[in-house]
Amino acid sequence: MACEKDTKELKQTKTKEEKMEEVVKTQEGVLVLKNMPEFKAAAYDAATGHYTEVSSEDYKGKWTVICFYPADFTFVCPTEIAAMNAALPFLKELGVEVLAVSTDTKYSHKRFVETEPLLKDLKLKIAEDPTGEITRKFGVMIEGAGLALRGRFLINPDGQIVAQEVQAPPVGRSIKEFIRQIIAHQHAYKTGEVCPANWKPGKKTLPVNTDIEPMTGNVGKYVTLEDLIDENDVKEMKEMVEKFKSM
Repeated sequence: MACEKDTKELKQTKTKEEKMEEVVKTQEGVLVLKNMPEFKAAAYDAATGHYTEVSSEDYKGKWTVICFYPADFTFVCPTEIAAMNAALPFLKELGVEVLAVSTDTKYSHKRFVETEPLLKDLKLKIAEDPTGEITRKFGVMIEGAGLALRGRFLINPDGQIVAQEVQAPPVGRSIKEFIRQIIAHQHAYKTGEVCPANWKPGKKTLPVNTDIEPMTGNVGKYVTLEDLIDENDVKEMKEMVEKFKSM
């Protein structure tokens, strides 16, 4: 009987990760670990040149990227859209659906794509959100301006948001880093392993299917600093800083 009691108590004990997930789900402004908000909208499909309808239902059971940008006919926005489009073959290979969203209308989206040279051969769908309903659901509305922040959300096949990146309008995002994150999340989702900082395919992951106690305070016995930041990473960071200081 005592053994049975101990077993029941053990089953009722929640891990730190489970407790953290419960707390995060109640936090406002943080969508990570929450379900993708429901939405429905008209959109411009640049691949076909026609208007269409999109909804959250279209993306259930799939890896999905919902990418918000401030507005059509701006400076940074077309560079981000073009970069995402250039990476589309890799995203498709990873089984990732992509939807762009701004508070412009579908008519504005069409004209924007047709006139901006960077968006030639665009294959993305761009949803309209003139009322700001979708933008607000994802928590990226700039109230008073009627524009979206640069918000990018990665959703897994269970409909759960696993990555959220939000930036102010002046700076565009890195599609290269985002693809690395997608691959890492897909690996973790598939294997149950966890990925250390800067993880890339071929690098070490951290074992979680064994007794974790020996790892506590001893992660350095499993991965080294060189595993996290290699010579190429250091070289690239150094070059970026030097170029910036010389500008």
